[in-house]
Amino acid sequence: MLLSTKTFIWYISAFLLFDELLHCHARNHYRFIVKEAPYTRLCSTKNILTVNGQFPGPTLRLHAGGTITVDVYNEGDYNITLHWHGVKMPRYPWTDGPEYITQCPIPPGSKFTQKLILGSEEGTVWWHAHNEWFRATVYGAIFVYPKPETGYPFPKPHAEVPILLGEWWKQDITAVYEGLLATGGDPNVSDAFTINGQPGDLYPCSRPDTFKLNVKHGKTYLLRIVNAALNDFLFFGIAGHQITVVGADGSYTKPLTRDFVVIGSGNTLDVLFHANQNPGQYYMAARAYSSSSAIPFDNTTTTAIVKYNGNYPSSPSLPYLPYYNDTNASFNFSATLRSLVSEECPISVPLHVTTQIISTVSVNAFPCGFNETCLGTNGTRFRASMNNISFLLPSIDILEAYYGNLYGVFGESFPQFPPSIFNFTAQYLPLFLEIPKVGTEVFFLDYNSTVELVLQGTNVVAGIDHPMHLHGYSFYVVGQGLGNFDPEKDPLGYNLIDPPLLNTVTVHKNGWAAVRFQANNPGVWFMHCHLERHLTWGMSVVFIVKDGQRQEERLFPPPPDMPPC
Repeated sequence: MLLSTKTFIWYISAFLLFDELLHCHARNHYRFIVKEAPYTRLCSTKNILTVNGQFPGPTLRLHAGGTITVDVYNEGDYNITLHWHGVKMPRYPWTDGPEYITQCPIPPGSKFTQKLILGSEEGTVWWHAHNEWFRATVYGAIFVYPKPETGYPFPKPHAEVPILLGEWWKQDITAVYEGLLATGGDPNVSDAFTINGQPGDLYPCSRPDTFKLNVKHGKTYLLRIVNAALNDFLFFGIAGHQITVVGADGSYTKPLTRDFVVIGSGNTLDVLFHANQNPGQYYMAARAYSSSSAIPFDNTTTTAIVKYNGNYPSSPSLPYLPYYNDTNASFNFSATLRSLVSEECPISVPLHVTTQIISTVSVNAFPCGFNETCLGTNGTRFRASMNNISFLLPSIDILEAYYGNLYGVFGESFPQFPPSIFNFTAQYLPLFLEIPKVGTEVFFLDYNSTVELVLQGTNVVAGIDHPMHLHGYSFYVVGQGLGNFDPEKDPLGYNLIDPPLLNTVTVHKNGWAAVRFQANNPGVWFMHCHLERHLTWGMSVVFIVKDGQRQEERLFPPPPDMPPC
């Protein structure tokens, strides 16, 4: 049977991608051209914003502790910023990327050279746009290999494969974003999830381009999984196979073998997949975990095909994945992750806390304005907050204001503890708790202070899971729980031996998470919910870590080509 031209091109492209993965080399310099390109999915074609015309974007490869530069040319029609998610950027927040936090956006027709400086991260991190909702299509993986003189703390895999989980809207993503702002309600949900940019067999007009992973029986593959979805946690699994987690968020973990994993928006997992079953075809699949049935979500399933070498009937089976609102499955997975602790992989959990912060993370609501039509709960306009402050982006980036001593750009009144104490997770709460304050407030941390941050979910408006991401740092997740955090009892159960080292922690629905880190990276660092709608509504805060006394504890000066404000 003759292959169609389109199918033949797809197989050749897949082969070249696989060959590149087998023979990749780290580079010191990359060129990113941000531009629009036409892509066809779900029976229709639209222009999307891409890097180098690719969707998903290029994979960056470098070694632990390395530095690379990326020349970013904006040839699109919109402002853009790029963030290197999980790259610590020691003493160099200037090219971290969040809009109006560490830089103003790169305008169309301009170029910005971004330096990436790695700290201790090793494994899989990623990059994505960090303004408006452009990260729907502007994203890619970053492979951080061990230093050349070392190796993985597990047997070397036969091949390494990026598995990028994303979302696709038939509608233009700018229209989705602007609709969210205009109505004050929930955004239109996506029309499909994707694996490596393809929706898979279960969607219309998608079967010929479903991503296929050809494997050899008896070989082991390292899947570098990124959840790049804008607004969803995802369950992921491979039919007939168990998978073994060996890394998360650029840090090694004790091997954890499961039938499925759950991965929050912004998280990465390094997973070993052993091709040890009867040769044939098997689906890998992902679908949403959403803890609240009151909140609209995409309830479709994306698939790719694991195909053993040989000719087999094309009738793959689907893996078991938990029901969409199975909070226990999600909580039990995240609570089981542990750091790998060995002579080659030491950890350093802060034991003596000098600064404790407790912050609520809440969905909020404002009354609808005069002559407005609002689609939030009971005709309100949704907001979100940390410690009852809904973050407002300034018009000049906070890093420039801090470094240049510009006054009036941000305030210094972010509360160290919740301004109001109540039963955060009660089923019914007074309506006055729904209305937050609005401001651009930061929290200062002394250099080298040891910080414990407790994030408390609330049932204000609606309880839901929150993937909370901190720029510039990884942190040890020393505790998690459901219900209200008890400052007397819960710390007694902290894991101070082998807690996972992450950059994005899940605060489960009406639950809490406690993380610790040493504030040894001076600069301006953003913390926010990685669900894009919650970030847009204001669930974020800025930490400013002061300089230390010695020169090597101080911020580097800015690069000469910072985008103007």
